[in-house]
Amino acid sequence: MQQQTAVEHQPLASTAHVLAMPSLKQPTLPLKAIVVRHNPRKYFDPAEMAEMVASVKETGVIQPIIVRVDEESVFILVAGERRYRAAMIAHGEDYEIPITLAEIDEVEAKQRALIENVQRADMAPSEEAIAAAEQVGICKGDREEAARMIGWSLATLEARLALMNCSNAVLEALNTRTIKLGHAELLAALPKETQDKLLPVIIKEGKSVGEIKKTIEQVACSLSAAIFDKTDCAGCHHNSANQGEMFGEAITTGNCTNRACYNQKSEQQLETVVTGLRDEYPVVRIVRAGDNETRVQLAVDGPKGVGAEQAIACHACQNYGAAVSGLPDSMGKVYKGQCFDTVCNMKKVAARLQAEKAASQPQDGQAKASTGARTAPAKKTAGSTGASTPSTNPSVTTVSESDKIKAYRMALWRKALRREVGRDPATARKYLIAIVLSGNARCIEEKTFSGIWEKMTDERIASKDVTKSATAVQAASDDTLDKAMIGMAVAAIEGLEVNYLTQLCKHHKLDLGLHWKLCQEFLELLTKSEMMVVANELGIQAALGDNFKKVFGKSKTEVIDALLAVEGFDYTGKLPKVLKY
Repeated sequence: MQQQTAVEHQPLASTAHVLAMPSLKQPTLPLKAIVVRHNPRKYFDPAEMAEMVASVKETGVIQPIIVRVDEESVFILVAGERRYRAAMIAHGEDYEIPITLAEIDEVEAKQRALIENVQRADMAPSEEAIAAAEQVGICKGDREEAARMIGWSLATLEARLALMNCSNAVLEALNTRTIKLGHAELLAALPKETQDKLLPVIIKEGKSVGEIKKTIEQVACSLSAAIFDKTDCAGCHHNSANQGEMFGEAITTGNCTNRACYNQKSEQQLETVVTGLRDEYPVVRIVRAGDNETRVQLAVDGPKGVGAEQAIACHACQNYGAAVSGLPDSMGKVYKGQCFDTVCNMKKVAARLQAEKAASQPQDGQAKASTGARTAPAKKTAGSTGASTPSTNPSVTTVSESDKIKAYRMALWRKALRREVGRDPATARKYLIAIVLSGNARCIEEKTFSGIWEKMTDERIASKDVTKSATAVQAASDDTLDKAMIGMAVAAIEGLEVNYLTQLCKHHKLDLGLHWKLCQEFLELLTKSEMMVVANELGIQAALGDNFKKVFGKSKTEVIDALLAVEGFDYTGKLPKVLKY
């Protein structure tokens, strides 16, 4: 049966109507009001479906299906497609099927559909693999969390995810029970082209899992496809070319028969590639079978675009980076510009599309002029594009707030506030009293202040020697005491906790632009993609013009040098958002 779409079918009952149904009566909806969009289960056993159709024809659907309502008030099937299909065949589209209305979003719907199907019998391993990969994507690549959500062991999850490297033909054969799970698991270690060559032989000759295991393990270590330096392999006795052996049809010479050594060298080379990319991106990951849904190519426009302004912010997000393939077909290949938070990406795309749709709606005056009818004004949605509408999805911050960035930022705030307080004894005295009154006297570090006093007076006061301290203070001049008050305020600022420091900076209306200018120390804390965002934010990209891309095609050191020496650019007072309090 062909799946329905939201465009072809509209719900015949409102959400409010369904929710308002008496609690003693089971809510129902006509089948034609429900849209089928996503189901981890693709294969429905014909015999089992025939039995269910006969049962539904006789007694109807007893167990409610689960539906949700999307942003356009369309009823979407979450779980229960077999019952839905059986009812459609047995009774037609006007049949009122019992439903349970779930108040969940698309992400939660996918999770529930997966769990519903996994907990029921006869879901094909290939279907479980695809659905499990989606769950791993939702969990941002955390396989342990994904396994927990599904209710599997980590070993079971890993075994299913390995199937994601199977070719479509192998997955279909597994889906229809033409081959066994063991066949598919062995084939998954091979390039898809080789899988498709061996599959017909396995099916035609009825090869057992044991019969093909040795052959497949040997061909999996093809030296022609190896990404590491093969100099040492030339004379190695594990090189099948040196053994003069042939391993059957579709398998050529030049394979490594020491799989452990082959895998170790491959992993070392993958790590080398990853290391070389760390200066460019906040995150670099090796992607393997089952990681299909953990990343998506960041796009600006089109059906999967996040919008121009959001794309700029995404470049410095902690989930933006590059993927290095650990898959047989593309081992070592680098995919740049990847978003590793697919859920966030999906929401940003949806926000942009909704904003553009809202922006395209005719305004009051236009609608009246063209139709003469009254219409409600189009809502301005955050993320709208166009000259008269807000920008798409403005970012909260432009650079990932890593520990090193936070430490740099805190040091900047303290240094700038100390400088300003140090210029005025009256301000220092007021802030010192305020710090003590707020219960933060403990932040005045004894060692720091003692060091300041010693530098001013050339007199060292031993710890806990109150008599000597009182004598020294009594003998000090008023100017020295004013300086000491400043020193105590400076020591307090140095030890103040971050939340109190932030409050004091805001109260003082501290202008960080007077105390900071773009520098090498800051840029070295960033990746090249983060530097690109900072350059855009500060206006350096516009100043560089056509040379911007050329600059970022160079090494990190050269990029830093170029960003700090833009001819004619005024760096004064320009502060990245990530450094603001």
